[in-house]
Amino acid sequence: MTLIFYLILAIFIFITIKNMMPAAGVRNAAADELKKEIRKKDKQWIDVRTPGEFKASHIKGFKNLPLQQLSARIKELDPEREVVVMCQSGMRSRKAARLLKKKGFKKITNIAGGITTWK
Repeated sequence: MTLIFYLILAIFIFITIKNMMPAAGVRNAAADELKKEIRKKDKQWIDVRTPGEFKASHIKGFKNLPLQQLSARIKELDPEREVVVMCQSGMRSRKAARLLKKKGFKKITNIAGGITTWK
């Protein structure tokens, strides 16, 4: 019984750590790095927070595609253009970046720290 408990605990820890690691092939950038690029039309600026969070405060130029809807609305994005994803703290955007990577997107940037670092 103790062996099973430790096995389950180890699996849980592994999954937790794996979800916190950045996805392979995804660029993690600081908000300060990207602020200068927001006006460029060559990138797709995506905020994956909920519609309520987006409505309360958002950055001009970002489109709201909530993480929960991203799979269903993936066709709204061009896989040939870079996608910059952002959320509140960086956790949901990291998940969004992984999803985009699995769907074949090649150029993905996650804003490390999320909107809280965008001052």
